[in-house]
Amino acid sequence: MSAVLEAVRMGRAGETEVLLRSTPDTERRALLPELKRLRKEVRALPWEQRNRLERMYPALQVAGAMCHSGAAAAATWIAGADMRWRQAPTETLLRALADRDTGWQADVARRLAARPVSADVPFPLMAGLVRRSGCEVPMTDAYVVGWVRHIGHGWGRVPLIDRLRAEPDLAPLVNGLFEFSDLSEVRWLFGDGPGSWQSAIAELTRTGELDRGAVADACVARLLRGGGPTDHRIFLPVLVQLALTREEERERVTDWTALARDAVSPVAAHAQAVLAALALDGGLTARQLAEASEGLLFRTEKKLVRAQLVLLGKALAREPASAAQLLPAVAQAFGHGDTQVQERALKLVERHAQRLDDPAAWSDIAGAAGQLSPVLRTRAADALGIAAVAAPEEYEEVLPPAPEPFRLAPAPDSAVELAEEVGALLAADGDVAAFERALDGLTRHAHRDQDALRAALEPVAATRWWRQPDARRWWHTDEYFGNTRYGLLGARDGLELLLATLFGVVGTDTLFAAQQRGPADHECAHTGFSRVFDVRLRELAYRIRTDPQPLLLATPSWSTGLVEPGALVDRLAVYGRLGARVGAADFAQALLRVRREDRAAALAAAERASALGTPEGERLARRLSAGGPALPAAHHRTSGVRILVESGEVPELQADFPEAFRRLGRPVTAGDERRYCHHWGQENHQHWLAMLPEQRELVAVRLVHDLSQAAVDDQRGIAAALPLLAESGGTAGESTRLCVAYGLGARHPEDRLAAVDALLVLAARGQLDAERLGADLGQLVRRGAVKPLRLAESARTAAATGANTTIWEMLRHALPMLLADLATAGAGTPGPARGLGELLSVAAECAERSGARGALPHLSQAAARRGSSRLVVQARRLRDALGEKVAA
Repeated sequence: MSAVLEAVRMGRAGETEVLLRSTPDTERRALLPELKRLRKEVRALPWEQRNRLERMYPALQVAGAMCHSGAAAAATWIAGADMRWRQAPTETLLRALADRDTGWQADVARRLAARPVSADVPFPLMAGLVRRSGCEVPMTDAYVVGWVRHIGHGWGRVPLIDRLRAEPDLAPLVNGLFEFSDLSEVRWLFGDGPGSWQSAIAELTRTGELDRGAVADACVARLLRGGGPTDHRIFLPVLVQLALTREEERERVTDWTALARDAVSPVAAHAQAVLAALALDGGLTARQLAEASEGLLFRTEKKLVRAQLVLLGKALAREPASAAQLLPAVAQAFGHGDTQVQERALKLVERHAQRLDDPAAWSDIAGAAGQLSPVLRTRAADALGIAAVAAPEEYEEVLPPAPEPFRLAPAPDSAVELAEEVGALLAADGDVAAFERALDGLTRHAHRDQDALRAALEPVAATRWWRQPDARRWWHTDEYFGNTRYGLLGARDGLELLLATLFGVVGTDTLFAAQQRGPADHECAHTGFSRVFDVRLRELAYRIRTDPQPLLLATPSWSTGLVEPGALVDRLAVYGRLGARVGAADFAQALLRVRREDRAAALAAAERASALGTPEGERLARRLSAGGPALPAAHHRTSGVRILVESGEVPELQADFPEAFRRLGRPVTAGDERRYCHHWGQENHQHWLAMLPEQRELVAVRLVHDLSQAAVDDQRGIAAALPLLAESGGTAGESTRLCVAYGLGARHPEDRLAAVDALLVLAARGQLDAERLGADLGQLVRRGAVKPLRLAESARTAAATGANTTIWEMLRHALPMLLADLATAGAGTPGPARGLGELLSVAAECAERSGARGALPHLSQAAARRGSSRLVVQARRLRDALGEKVAA
């Protein structure tokens, strides 16, 4: 036994296998405790010491595999995560397991194959056990991915098709490839064109080495099932290269119909092409063509829809008797979102309507006509001789209800409950309410009983990096927590600082110096917010160590960050009763948060605050009596394609506030955006808004450039703050509108959706100036900062919620300047017109649904242009919807 252990410690896998082969089973089992202890010893070492001992892993893997008598235990040992990077040679492991019976080896093979792909079990090991035991090939993700990697990675210069031919289990593995759930990890191995997997499988099918029918069925089934975004790039080429005969295609008509209706665009296009060829060759009945069309005509891809309408037209021309079955299918396109598609379908119905003598078909067409746009609806009634659809009732704008702020629950009275909330915040950032509750709870419990608080927080603190045994060796915790160069970058950093303070990891001198020093003067548009956030938390940390506060004055009463004036007076009274010292940063933040828009409540609280007879009470009384918050003067400033906002000083933030807070009231210039900014994330935006809950414009003016990056520079995720900005308080002025405007033109759909949410919230609260927002959007589009197609997508999404009047008012003031540019553009200058057709389409939809009327400057010139481009067609549609007279 000592010889085996010595061979393991020296990392000699082959010698270990030879020694254990001649060792009885009882002695092998007796070695297991020592092997487990040795493995645990290596895993417990620090990473810098572990490297020299990891050489024993191959031998340790062989020894454990041979000493475990159970298949489950042996498989678990072999596939252990710590064995993954230093595995024994496959042949050595196979020899080590060769003396076991075939049933045991098959069980190990199946268990190894059942491991996740991330376990990286070597494919040759699994395949070797499968072949030696004679068991069926396990069709698991790990086995199939391992096979693909094994075949795709090598064999020198041997062509892929020859490597596949050499595979003894080719048929079941190819079948498993079609059934594999997610091929994204190995997509890069498949390639494209000659020499690819797709070409090889198609060739093996042509030569009869793979069953043609089985491969074709597997391809179709996989495409029907759908899957990851890359699936069609692997399986569709196989299907195309199989070159199915007409008879083989006819056998799968139901499958082509389903694919044409529901599959991703490339697959649907192929299925449609197959159906079209069958229909023109007489391989489809009229009923089958109608069934395929009914779903396909609802697809959003206009190219597919137009192609299907062309096919239906050819079928109707060739077989007029099919009108009763095909025309109702054509009428399904009356409900398509694109009016040009609606018009094509209507023309087709008009052309063949005289051949229709089936009352049921007429009824279906008449019912579908109600989905046409108003102009086409009237035309359908006149041309087809059907009853005109009744005019809709007077339009009523429907806006989603605006989110209501909620009251914050008091901080947990139990230290254990507080610890649970703090742990949750450290695991995943919460909202302002959760963070502020945690701060207030830590403050109250630190004042009440710090020993009990530490005991409750111990399970949370034990997981933090600064409590690990070697933390001080690798990290200088005082330097880390005392570094104020950039301030605390997020809420989690602040909680880490407070916990480290409670557990004595940070020195008092460090806390004092950081509080006095504050963040370094590294100016950018966001510096004021980061400094306020930083100073407030560092003051709290220092007070926890030296002079715990009974509670926080700045804890919000509402989820938006507002503090009720009466509640703030009550908190100051508690400080006076206890003789506690008020924190300068805490009180300053409370003054910025106190509600002043409710003048009756503010004046009543001002009287109570003055009666406290303290300096803080007098300051609060003066602020509450001074009236509501005032906004600085603001004006637009252009910078390249961007439109930014510059604002002046806020005098009320310059007097009686600590230096860090005065920065929030300093002027904002376009030059601020050219300075380097380290505030990369958006996780603090909600805390910035909660600093000034009644003055969102002071936050928005510092976010305008950030939001412009979502539209101009295609950055992702920046617009996530927009719904919070809309839910905040105060005037929604120039800066807020520009933030929303840039968000509506953002590159990424999730950012545009956030902007739509913000727009609808502002509209529902009666705070949206749609006229000025539209004017801003018109300027941004003509400058190139916002692309019309993106804006059209956002506008259509917002209108779909029922906000047709709101969106029409916005577009009514954006379109004239774009139409004017179109009118003055020279011939062959597509710039002003690019994407304008989509904007006109959305505007026409909103005008039709809301019943808008009146002239739109420069629209008649666009509608009078020659041709049938989307821009011209939609300009005419909008002109007709608005009731403009056609120029003589």
